[in-house]
Amino acid sequence: MTDFTMAVDQDGVAVITWDVQGKSMNVLSLEGLAELDALIDKAHADDAVKGIVITSGKDSFAGGMDLNIIAKMRDSVGDDPAKGLFEGTMKMHGILRKIELGGMDFKTKKGGKPTAAALPGTALGIGLELPLSTHRIIAADNSKAKIGLPEIMVGIFPGAGGTTRLVRKMGAMAASPLLLEGKLNDPAKAKAAGVIDEVVPAEQLLARAKEWVLAATDADIIKPWDQKGYKMPGGAPYHPAGFMTFVGASAMVNGKTKGVYPAAKALLSAVYEGAMVPFDTALKIEARWFTNVLMNPSSSAMIRSLFINKEKLEKGANRPEVADARVQKVGVIGAGMMGAGIALVSALAGINVVLIDATQDAADRGKGYTEAHMDKGIARRKATPEKKEQVLGLINATTNYDALKGCDLIVEAVFEDPSIKAEVTKKVEAIVGEDCIFATNTSTLPITMLSKASSRPEQFIGIHFFSPVDKMMLVEIIKGKATGDRAVAKALDYVRQIRKTPIVVNDARFFYANRCIIPYINEGIRMVKEGVEPALIENAAKLVGMPLGPLQLVDETSIDLGVKIAKATKAAMGDQYPDGEVDEVLFWMADQGRMGRKSASGFYAYDDKGKRTGLWDGLAAQYPVAEEQPDLTTVQHRLLFAQVLEAVRAFEAGVLTDIREGDVGAILGWGFAPWSGGPFSWLDIIGAAYAVELCDQLSARYGARFAAPALLRQMAEDADEFYETYGDGQAVA
Repeated sequence: MTDFTMAVDQDGVAVITWDVQGKSMNVLSLEGLAELDALIDKAHADDAVKGIVITSGKDSFAGGMDLNIIAKMRDSVGDDPAKGLFEGTMKMHGILRKIELGGMDFKTKKGGKPTAAALPGTALGIGLELPLSTHRIIAADNSKAKIGLPEIMVGIFPGAGGTTRLVRKMGAMAASPLLLEGKLNDPAKAKAAGVIDEVVPAEQLLARAKEWVLAATDADIIKPWDQKGYKMPGGAPYHPAGFMTFVGASAMVNGKTKGVYPAAKALLSAVYEGAMVPFDTALKIEARWFTNVLMNPSSSAMIRSLFINKEKLEKGANRPEVADARVQKVGVIGAGMMGAGIALVSALAGINVVLIDATQDAADRGKGYTEAHMDKGIARRKATPEKKEQVLGLINATTNYDALKGCDLIVEAVFEDPSIKAEVTKKVEAIVGEDCIFATNTSTLPITMLSKASSRPEQFIGIHFFSPVDKMMLVEIIKGKATGDRAVAKALDYVRQIRKTPIVVNDARFFYANRCIIPYINEGIRMVKEGVEPALIENAAKLVGMPLGPLQLVDETSIDLGVKIAKATKAAMGDQYPDGEVDEVLFWMADQGRMGRKSASGFYAYDDKGKRTGLWDGLAAQYPVAEEQPDLTTVQHRLLFAQVLEAVRAFEAGVLTDIREGDVGAILGWGFAPWSGGPFSWLDIIGAAYAVELCDQLSARYGARFAAPALLRQMAEDADEFYETYGDGQAVA
């Protein structure tokens, strides 16, 4: 079975068709690359072939390189992995450069065979790098197609010539959104940006590509960078205009990444250094920097968590073997911020929604959230009035519980009050059919406790959405002690329907996400009481890859919520409660009326428009900054280990049963240092032995909360790694 086939038509055009069997979208494998190379050689050697068209046998062109291969490349290239990676990358460069030169005599620039890429749809990663090496890129007029280089989003950068070619084609400034942000465009926008050359009706695609190939002259197939006197658009680094571009780009990259994402820095280095040398030398520079990134464990960890494991979870890696349980009609109880968001994402997925609240005004306001969302989409040309009408038509906003008849899933999103939730549960179960699954959206209340109000506890489950629902990609599914497989399957299928990533955890205080994020917030607040400079706390967090410092995070989630959680936790734990020092600061802030962003006053100060203006200077009066400050690394270790050790304890206790869910959930749920691949990946990067050594140091200085869990200590003694031992989804024995 081959990925590439070739047919020569009567006019002498060799059409190479990419069609990977068994895949909905083409991805490039090493075997496929070898096939392509052989076909290019055959076409160049055949005197009957006048030119080549490379196209796809699918509706799309290609989704990129097989990331499963990239993730394992470092471990599969022999005893000298850097050398093996570099040579492998240069081999790929050689094949694409062969296409680009078309077999011409490089000195005379004559005798080459023109090659066009005909893209029927989406072309991503190597799916665009390959066309960039051809002489003409022609795309079908397909508004759903996405064209771009998204590699930076999974911890690498375009390393098959895409970086070098795009910058030479467009200039560094114009190429930067595509390279550094992974921006994707539809064909029309890609042509306007200068990424591709033509957009034609789909039915004319292949004919137009052949027409161009047959009419192309020697001059048409010489790339600008292979012509004498070539100058880079926008200027090279030491050109006055180019100098400003590269200075600005460096500042932008470091400002956005804080220096913790190796791929962004490596990409910029490849562009900067490559811009000052001939094209073929620039390709070598790109290959060296690409090798540098692949040798960094961050890249394989990011690929594994943000692509491979995420995709497996979205495809139901941990789904019980139960018949298709996709939702036809969902009832959402409570039309507040969470309920309104749940109704929106459900309707966008084409699911019929009954949105219920105590008053019609409240229910209508909840539906209005969807209307406002669609209006924004229309203003940004991402939606149409017809789509808005269709989506709104799926939502029935009402006070009438009888409207829930026929629902196969209920998502309750009322106040975090067990008595109110119990009342709603009984009221709903009196209406819906016996097969209906009941889900409660809660972030803290135990599912097993809440299920006691249900007459069918095996059909009762927790679905924890993160706020705002329409933007946050993670959904935490919580199994109570009595929750059955059918409820789990229904919840998983629903989350996949609304295009979010699910993780499944067992019932325990704070489940998984909040169990890990609360210690992070608490550690930051605890340091304030100790006299650590608040700016040091916040910046230390950002410099290690956290999107928000712990003080800003508690402002965003609200200080009074923190107080409420602290009081409930203390009541439940009694003398075992460990966070009295944190409460002192948190309760004092609440007593001052500083509730966070919602009151425009918290650990940060805010202007009259609610914008942060900096850390609140009044904090120092109550908690003076100590004369001697800890070093940056110590602060970072405290903030990271506060989260990571809780993740290990959750896995050790069986709350979390799959470390893949632990890593994906941490990144998508609260933004845990994406460069690390997640808490378990980070422990594998630094090694269990070193992690235990740091734990011992931290626990001796700061307390038992940093004590290494028994599982981590055992792994250190056995020289094990989490992914080596548990990477295929195994739970702790």
